[in-house]
Amino acid sequence: MTTSLSCVYVTHLVTPKYGSTEAECEDAVAVLPGCAHDDMLRGPLTAGVCDGATESALAKDWARLLSRAAAEQAMECPELLAGGAAFERFASSAVARWEPWLAAYKRARVADGRPLKWYEHTKLAAGAYATLLTVRIDPEPGPGPALTPGPDACEPAAWRWRAAALGDSCLFQLRDDRLLQAFPVATPEEFGTAPDLFGSRNHDAGLLARRARFARGRCEPGDRLFLMTDALAAWFLTAADQDSAVRELLDFSGPDDLDAFRTWLDGLREGRQLRNDDVAVVRIDFEGR
Repeated sequence: MTTSLSCVYVTHLVTPKYGSTEAECEDAVAVLPGCAHDDMLRGPLTAGVCDGATESALAKDWARLLSRAAAEQAMECPELLAGGAAFERFASSAVARWEPWLAAYKRARVADGRPLKWYEHTKLAAGAYATLLTVRIDPEPGPGPALTPGPDACEPAAWRWRAAALGDSCLFQLRDDRLLQAFPVATPEEFGTAPDLFGSRNHDAGLLARRARFARGRCEPGDRLFLMTDALAAWFLTAADQDSAVRELLDFSGPDDLDAFRTWLDGLREGRQLRNDDVAVVRIDFEGR
């Protein structure tokens, strides 16, 4: 006899706005552990999703650095997702990564014969900015051991998620493919033109912690989480038929769907349903087997 195991599948898609190249995309995603979209995960999972602010210099690079820092730190120190001193330590450590990276960037520009222009120095002095959504998912042990010993010796009965957000990148929890919880933005009216941002030179970790928002929830087999940057999140919350919107999102389940995903997004833009912006989405499926 074999026992069924509860597991998680995760995939993510990132694509630039219409008219931009992959290299210009300012949305970024980091997921740990690194895995293929069809790998079954039964241990902790973390993700960082960032949307670089176009008006700041090197926003795409800061978004990538910050999303990676968030995923790594949430894996090492889950307490940061409760706020307070732990989040402050994370904020300080993330900002501390920027100056060494920037120094290496400047050296590379010089070596390439393209030293920084005077106006670039001015913009860089102000720092780079991005929104941040970071999530950690942990298995919630079942009532008894599985029959087969080993790493799967206790089957997860459910999964707990914790999240921190600064800005308007969003988490949506679906149950029976219907919206159960939205964080940190719950209504279309909450999207604005000036979301809170995480600055690469903001050394006031206490301020960042006070502006961040925190949430938690519980997922059962069959639930899904979607993590999205603001353009796609706003489309989802404003959809006239949310059931149809969910069905459309579920068409894209892995990296092989990226071209179809881009075509779908372009159709929404042409129909003026989606703002022309970079898009990042992480899909997490909770399944019982």
